Amino acid sequence: MVPPSSLPSPGLFKPICLIATCTMAMLVNVINITCVSISLPVIGRELGIVETQLQWLVSAYALSSGCLLLVFGRLADLYGRKRVFIAGSSWLAIFSLACGFAPGSLSLQVLRGLQGVGAAASMPSSLGILAYSFPLGQKMRPVAFTTFAAGAPLGAVIGMAIGATLTQLSRPSWRSNFYLSSALTVFYIIIGIFTIDPDELSHETDRRVDWLGAALVTAGLVLIVFVLSDGEIAPQKWATPYVIACLLLGVILLGAFLFWQHYLESLQHTDKVSSSFLTPPPLMKLSLWTRDGGRFAAIMMVALFDWAAFTSWYFWAQLYYQDYKGYTPVLTMVRLFPMFVVGVLCNVLMSFIVGHISLKWILAVGTTLTSCATLLFALIDPNASYWVFGFLGACFSVFGADFVFAGGTMFVASIVLPHEQSLSGALFQMMTQVGTALGVTISTIVFNRIRLSEVTHDGVAAPSTPGLQAYKGAQWTAFTFGILATVLVIVSLRGVGVISNKSGLDEPSSSEVTNLSKDDAHSQIPAEDPEKGNDAGGQAGESERFKRAVGT
Repeated sequence: MVPPSSLPSPGLFKPICLIATCTMAMLVNVINITCVSISLPVIGRELGIVETQLQWLVSAYALSSGCLLLVFGRLADLYGRKRVFIAGSSWLAIFSLACGFAPGSLSLQVLRGLQGVGAAASMPSSLGILAYSFPLGQKMRPVAFTTFAAGAPLGAVIGMAIGATLTQLSRPSWRSNFYLSSALTVFYIIIGIFTIDPDELSHETDRRVDWLGAALVTAGLVLIVFVLSDGEIAPQKWATPYVIACLLLGVILLGAFLFWQHYLESLQHTDKVSSSFLTPPPLMKLSLWTRDGGRFAAIMMVALFDWAAFTSWYFWAQLYYQDYKGYTPVLTMVRLFPMFVVGVLCNVLMSFIVGHISLKWILAVGTTLTSCATLLFALIDPNASYWVFGFLGACFSVFGADFVFAGGTMFVASIVLPHEQSLSGALFQMMTQVGTALGVTISTIVFNRIRLSEVTHDGVAAPSTPGLQAYKGAQWTAFTFGILATVLVIVSLRGVGVISNKSGLDEPSSSEVTNLSKDDAHSQIPAEDPEKGNDAGGQAGESERFKRAVGT
């Protein structure tokens, strides 16, 4: 396998098209969420879906796309990122179109779940493609990752604006959103076929897939995310028997997955490894979380807490404007529009500063500003001018999400092996999905508990002014998540410098692998200076690196 650093530099047109392809995948993924969210009332009226069940039109997509990320990330690294990207995107296009023809509520919910499977395949492979196509040292690497991250705010504004317009003005109404999503997906598939380099399969000698581990982690995540999504709307809320049973079973399955991965990884150091399907390489080596002195795990937790803060703020800000202030969806979108503009500017700024400022301080500033947004809405005065609380909150909110996504994915890509790029990207995106579910769920619990305390003795809801405390309580919860992310950045990312100066781990040669344990060869190798990777000094450094890995 040709190391990424030795690949010839392509012309400018091809890499721009490649970046555009991966960014469009991110953009369409977000559109598939926001365009449906804004059209939920219309879908509910047309298909006769009760309000408590409408959320599953959004949750079904997030459930399948989030819980299958890890499996598809591993498959992309093993069998080819381009193959998985094209196959997943094609699946997404087919089922996006099918959603537009759904005859009823149940069929639409099922199709939304199937639609999410395509996103689960295309998103981690997108990050793997970018990491492989733009290795450390290339000037376009920061541009590639920050542009990809910019697809999220762009997708959000396009999904909300066009989704609302098509739902209200087109004859197919909400179905037009799915037709648009399918067309956009087909468009970037065609570009990707011609611009993404052909796959080079992983050099790993043992290319079996840990299907048992895949089943355990997928089932466990599905049950836990389901509980987080359904716990507050279940008949008896969190005391509902099926909610308790799903939560316990989900925790048990995830525990079994971790134990199974530890067992498989330990076998790699012994002579007990065989060709049996019962002893494949682990789906996710637990030692991966200890990379770079545990900073891999730290950046994952930062992503979880930051997304919990950001999505909670966004969720309750929308409800505050529509339910408390009584604004229409269009007026709400206008008040939230600054966050989309600032989101794009954040990614442009990130592409310039990531090579000059320590990642620690970039992430610390981002998570702090997101915390400030939640604090502004936790202290909001409904009678004050929009420019005092609303405008500043919308501007500050996206800094953490954009800085953490762009910087976090670049950092992770720089400390994992080439054959782990899509898997690590899948883990990062999975943590943001779990953070989203966790943040909205816990803030909803706080909101509901405060609302219960605001009900008068005759069962009539309290006046609107006391009701403001419930929205503030939810935002205080989001603020807690944001502060946790900031503290974690400051404490755990000490010593992390400018990210573009960090070097990823190189693939060891087959002869070196025979003399190293797989864990040593894959996870104990220190980073080298990318500027020296191809000269004689770099080769000597590589040899010295392997000696240090085995302690000789």
